[in-house]
Amino acid sequence: MTDNASPLRRDLAEQITARVLDGRCPATVRVNEVRLAAELGVSRTPLREALVELTDRGLLVAEPRRGFRVPPLDPAEARQLYPLVGELEALALRWSPPQALHGVTDRLERLNDDMRAALDTGGDLAALDDAWHALLLSACANDHLMRLIAQTKPLVKRYDVLYFGGRERAEQSLAEHRRIVAAIRDEDLGEAARWLTRNWVNGAEHLGEQP
Repeated sequence: MTDNASPLRRDLAEQITARVLDGRCPATVRVNEVRLAAELGVSRTPLREALVELTDRGLLVAEPRRGFRVPPLDPAEARQLYPLVGELEALALRWSPPQALHGVTDRLERLNDDMRAALDTGGDLAALDDAWHALLLSACANDHLMRLIAQTKPLVKRYDVLYFGGRERAEQSLAEHRRIVAAIRDEDLGEAARWLTRNWVNGAEHLGEQP
């Protein structure tokens, strides 16, 4: 599969995605295409192309004669998406050269320490977790797989407020991160991949607790 999107459409899709994830385009509210086009400084044609692309990815829904809107949060959807992303990331981990993975273990541990500190200080756990997973997969050379992960991750990101709402789950996630790093150092990518999948599956099980 190749990415045939124009640079403008890709950029618009990224900007709209950011608005969905930070709440500027709230759930269930119809997207005001005229206002959004003015905010982004583009005509409605490339904007609509980007909206259609995000609809194909599942981040938006299209309604006949009513335009586009952000779908409501649905924990049932999240419980399907989290394990899916876990399997995709585990596959990407297996595609990563072991030597390259060994080269990032120290930084992975430091990021985990940063997450532990943020848990105590009220820092942005979601952003640090994103950075941790991005670093973990940074050695994967399968561009098609990484593109698929990048397209699926925003669907999961909408649920971060539920996922990171409980301290117990955050502590559990940090422990799972440590097991992944330990398995990489032991040169057991199968074990690391199993813990990575479990990290996502366990996250889905805690959705909605202690919001």
